[in-house]
Amino acid sequence: MNNPSILYPVFALAGLTGLVLLLIPIVRIRAVRRREVRGIDFKLGESAAVPDAVRIPNRNYMNLLELPVLFYVVCLLFYVAVLPTPAAIWLAWVYVGLRALHSVVHLTYNHVIHRLVLFAASNGVLVVLWVMAATRLVR
Repeated sequence: MNNPSILYPVFALAGLTGLVLLLIPIVRIRAVRRREVRGIDFKLGESAAVPDAVRIPNRNYMNLLELPVLFYVVCLLFYVAVLPTPAAIWLAWVYVGLRALHSVVHLTYNHVIHRLVLFAASNGVLVVLWVMAATRLVR
């Protein structure tokens, strides 16, 4: 029987991604209303006229669509092909927590070193999840 517990972190990360996606139009509309930018500045993405504070949610959203794809895949691999261990489920939650903290830092005070540490730690957890899945699959 497949263990759905490995999928709960997947839903949590997808939820975080959705929240950041909702933040993008809020920040953009606010900037247009404040006359910090014009609507045309978003015609081809973001022009050079778009302030950094308006760019950051979009960049964070892109971050949540890049490497986390590998997280989604490894969790599905655990669910479909190998029974996830409690350690794998715990690491999946750790990954989500680290990505959430990364987003909080990125979207608030945006300290590069703090972001880097969280990003690197989450990637280390992701590598461990892949190694665990691969070794369990080979057995």
